[in-house]
Amino acid sequence: MIQLRNVTLRRGAKVLLDGVSTTINPGEKVGLVGRNGAGKSTLFALLNGSLHEDAGDFSVPAQWRLAQVAQDMPETEEPATAFVLAGDTRLVEVHADLARAEASGDGIAIAHAHSDLADAGAHDAAPRAQALILGLGFRPGELDRPVNSFSGGWRMRLQLARALMAPSDLLLLDEPTNHLDLDALVWLEGWLQRYAGTLVVISHDREFLDAVTTVTLHIEHQRLVRYGGNYSAFELLRVQQLEQQQSAFSRQQDKIAHLQKFIDRFKAKATKAKQAQSRVKALERMEKIAPVLADAEFTFEFKEPQNLPNPMLAITDASFGYGGPSPQPSPASGRGSQPTLELPLPPAGEGGGEGSGAPEEPKIILRNVSRSVLAGQRIGILGANGQGKSTLVKTIARTMPPLAGKVTEGKGLAIGYFAQQELDVLRPQDTPLEHMVRLAREFGAATGQSDREQDLRNYLGQFLFSGDMVAQSVGSMSGGEKARLVLAMIVWQRPNLLLLDEPTNHLDLATREALAMALNEFEGTVMLVSHDRALLRAVCDEFWLVGRGGIAPFDGDLDDYQRYLLEEARRLREQVLAQASAPAGNEGEPRLTPQEQRKQQAQVRQQLATRLKPLKKELEQAEKRMAALEAEKSQLEARLATMLPPPEIAEAGRRLKTVVDELGELEERWLELSGDIEAAEARA
Repeated sequence: MIQLRNVTLRRGAKVLLDGVSTTINPGEKVGLVGRNGAGKSTLFALLNGSLHEDAGDFSVPAQWRLAQVAQDMPETEEPATAFVLAGDTRLVEVHADLARAEASGDGIAIAHAHSDLADAGAHDAAPRAQALILGLGFRPGELDRPVNSFSGGWRMRLQLARALMAPSDLLLLDEPTNHLDLDALVWLEGWLQRYAGTLVVISHDREFLDAVTTVTLHIEHQRLVRYGGNYSAFELLRVQQLEQQQSAFSRQQDKIAHLQKFIDRFKAKATKAKQAQSRVKALERMEKIAPVLADAEFTFEFKEPQNLPNPMLAITDASFGYGGPSPQPSPASGRGSQPTLELPLPPAGEGGGEGSGAPEEPKIILRNVSRSVLAGQRIGILGANGQGKSTLVKTIARTMPPLAGKVTEGKGLAIGYFAQQELDVLRPQDTPLEHMVRLAREFGAATGQSDREQDLRNYLGQFLFSGDMVAQSVGSMSGGEKARLVLAMIVWQRPNLLLLDEPTNHLDLATREALAMALNEFEGTVMLVSHDRALLRAVCDEFWLVGRGGIAPFDGDLDDYQRYLLEEARRLREQVLAQASAPAGNEGEPRLTPQEQRKQQAQVRQQLATRLKPLKKELEQAEKRMAALEAEKSQLEARLATMLPPPEIAEAGRRLKTVVDELGELEERWLELSGDIEAAEARA
């Protein structure tokens, strides 16, 4: 187990953790939470050995193997599959042993190396690596592409796959969802739920933490507190704890006031001096309860739009994609009718966009799109990786032109666009105030707002940029602070259409909640691409599904969409694994006669039947058990609908939960078995 006993950690002169103690048991999945700057990354540095405790004792089992995502951007020309395979350090070592043994001609060493390779899982290492790559959103044709041909966000996905490939007892993940789309995020959740080792993860994604973790460590005010349960359970327990602490503090303050009043009244009287002195000592001995020091909540709001055209825009028989000419504003179509913050066109696929490399020639991704966007709509844009979500948003945002058809904007349309690479538009050497001054000079007339420096300073203060921070260079700020500045710049423009493409990547939980509240109060239209399901649930009341070259309404909720993604991802992985496992013929080999071919095919069918027999048997047993559980579930639900004594209601409720949980596990296993059988039959 991992143990911290009275540990103190500093960064420079600043104490981040002061005398904290906790235990992490083998196999636990721990969410590490706290505001930005509280010390989460510093604690990670202690866990991975790059930082030592300033006081106290820290221990982790010496035999534990550690895996974590490397933060450097790989520049190698190594193929993607080989790069991820190299994450299995044990396999790399055994291959090196085999090479040395073969070079020396040592037969015994060669035999030992081959045995070690089998133990290390060399026979299916490549398919496992490719399953990780595909699960994180890559396409089958990209498995052998050089690593340095991918954009930055996709290289970080390869680093994540490489970390997952490594055999480990302790897995450390610091914001693993930042470069992922919703489909890859759902896949990662499933992988981590099956992970057998100890997991410690930093994340600001509430639903991700709820799905993956069973323990929460909270850092606040230099303290580290352990809570049993996921993030939602932690929130509930923490509220109860704060209420109890505040109540105890209030009662103690009343007691202190009563004792002090007695002391002040009787300390000068000889007859009462002894009693007064005893109360002074009681005050000195009293262990003071700390008041609840709640952090100030960050809130903001979007200003009322100057107008609300309806429809906001209309898309008619349009084709969207990459590689077209630079967008030219057209007064006739309404394009460019209001200024927008000018952004550089990011590389295709950066950070989970539409494909992992920039195309060299025009490429149509979406065809024959005809949709209208109305005033007041709250649209969540869903779609598997590479299907065209960011392409759609960039085209509406005027960053890219449509390749065919027409996008007609309503009169007075004002777009506020938060791109995945929005932070790149900030100038590292400039300050927040300089950014706002430049924005005010360029767009002040269109928004009708003051460009006085003091007014801009006051405005930045609403986004927690006050005092010296307004004069601090943006390049020295954290990702969360930069994202807050970008939000401030968008809000200042008074848009009536918000296009948000993964706006939460650098935001902590408190800022995400503030964003959700502000979007709910916004009077204009919202189009949102996000892997943060809590934000999608809170903001959107309808969804568009981008896929198979088009856009259509999605008839379902996020739970339905999550099931759809899991099924699609499983189908794709099985298809690629089947292709990778299929034997390839070599040129020059003698052709088989028809009789030999039939004999070989019969042998293959027999081998397939033998391999599939246990799978089909397990599938049949699962179906029978599911049928029995469904029947029991119906009976329990019928019982709970009748008048029952309280003990029987409680017992029926507990049993119903057990049945539902088991049904869910069986359905997941049924899907896996069905996929395995279908993939094996397809290979045959």
